[in-house]
Amino acid sequence: MPASSRNNGFGTPLMSIAFKKHDFSEIEDPDQRRACFRGAMARLGAAVNIVTTDGPAGRTGFAATAVCSVSDDPPTLLVCLNRSASVHAAVTENRVICVNTLNAGHQSLSNLFGGKTPPNERFATTDWSVIKTGAPALDDALVAFDCEIESISQQGTHDVLFCKVVGTGQRDQGNALLYFDRQYHEI
Repeated sequence: MPASSRNNGFGTPLMSIAFKKHDFSEIEDPDQRRACFRGAMARLGAAVNIVTTDGPAGRTGFAATAVCSVSDDPPTLLVCLNRSASVHAAVTENRVICVNTLNAGHQSLSNLFGGKTPPNERFATTDWSVIKTGAPALDDALVAFDCEIESISQQGTHDVLFCKVVGTGQRDQGNALLYFDRQYHEI
């Protein structure tokens, strides 16, 4: 059946749009393969989070979209963290984090935590509190998940942190900040 005569199951015709396919086993150049993967990942929209930690190894935080739910019993999140990130040692030594999901309008805060700004300057721009672990919880986050890191698994350039949620804080209202196609979007 030609694309122009197919529909989406609800009677709406499907448009004939090129769907680019890439077989990674056929891409020999690792830089080209990474670029292809990163281009595809840019099309995967995700909530924007500030992940914070505090403890003997210091107070710091970073912006992240590689966060997701693993289980509700026990409540568990996973967070991916590049082993070359400046915050890596503090996060893995403190073994506590707070995943703060950003509200619409927090683009500048995300950029601050995603850049090379010193940690004390990152935290000076807004108000923070503590839920249980001591990791900073953003007072105007859409939701905050206070966590203890239970295990760490290495995969490629990153550590995957499996984090037991020990407390939450959340707003009754607000819109989410998403990152899609290398841009912020508010919903």
